[in-house]
Amino acid sequence: MFDFGFSELIVIGVVMLVVVGPERLPKVARTAGHLLGRVQRYVSDVKSDIQREMQLDELKKLQEQVKQQAQELESSVRAGAAGVESEVNRTANEVRSMMPDAPASAASAVAASQLLGQTASATAAPADTQLELGLDAAAGQAAAVSAADKTKA
Repeated sequence: MFDFGFSELIVIGVVMLVVVGPERLPKVARTAGHLLGRVQRYVSDVKSDIQREMQLDELKKLQEQVKQQAQELESSVRAGAAGVESEVNRTANEVRSMMPDAPASAASAVAASQLLGQTASATAAPADTQLELGLDAAAGQAAAVSAADKTKA
């Protein structure tokens, strides 16, 4: 910050000795040392405050990135769950459409039940309880058709 050479410091010391005098020079030097220490501590505190603020800003940016990624993941999971739900609904509609034609054989009802079971195992952790209810209802209908076929046979 200040560019003082050794010779310049000697000149300042001699001038101080002449102006202040030899009796008060140690007290003035001690006071100057205390003041210099306070200034250094103050500068150090300001630097640490600035560093903390920079770290806080970085953490806020990181938090925003994590929130954005979480929202993207959530939308991806919701889209996947919607796709699985539509697939289950399509399969359930196929099973329902097969029901009037199914009395011919119990094997078709068993195949439909197995198809629903495969769809249910593919969605091991459903995101929506309506999906679970739809699977249970479709499996119950397939079991009823199977039971009706067995009683007719």
